[in-house]
Amino acid sequence: MTHQSSVPSVWFRLPPGFHNIGPGDRASLNAFAEALGSSDAQRELARIMDALEELAGHDVVHTSIGLHPEEPVGVTTSLFSLTVRPAEQPNPRLTVARTALAIAGSPLWTSSIRRFIDVPSALPCCLVAGIISAPDVEHHLFQARVATVHPDGRHLLILDLTSASTQHADAYTDILEAIAHTLLFSDPEPSVPPTAGTSRILEVLL
Repeated sequence: MTHQSSVPSVWFRLPPGFHNIGPGDRASLNAFAEALGSSDAQRELARIMDALEELAGHDVVHTSIGLHPEEPVGVTTSLFSLTVRPAEQPNPRLTVARTALAIAGSPLWTSSIRRFIDVPSALPCCLVAGIISAPDVEHHLFQARVATVHPDGRHLLILDLTSASTQHADAYTDILEAIAHTLLFSDPEPSVPPTAGTSRILEVLL
């Protein structure tokens, strides 16, 4: 759920292995990475925290980190974020289409797919996913982005999932699409307790 009073409430469900974080959690994550004893995980977590700090002031209302064990040893990391912005015009389909075109038109993409997806809310929703080459980042990153709108017609929602583990691009695309299917705009019945624990990236949707 979003918590900022200046934006409408949005509920969604993250799969196992995702944990809510904020810029103040860097020290805890550094300690976690050191405990793993994986230099790759330490570098990925450092990149994620740097990106998280850069998100401040860009209408980002929620961030979570994904930590999934990877065989034979190691941890795959990812960053999920939800951005809520004022819609620039009242037509929701046009808002989503223009946003998706702007995302896909970024020169950062080295390859991408884009398609409209059907979600339970029946609101217009578009997915853009692929490989990006970010400035000052040595390796390519995978990113999936979903653009949709709030039912009030006045807010644009953008869901992002980013990871340096480009080998899991298909799985991360499926994960973000699954998260988009859980979006709700009224308080759901608390009949299902939140899922805790971790899971390998390829088991998340099973």
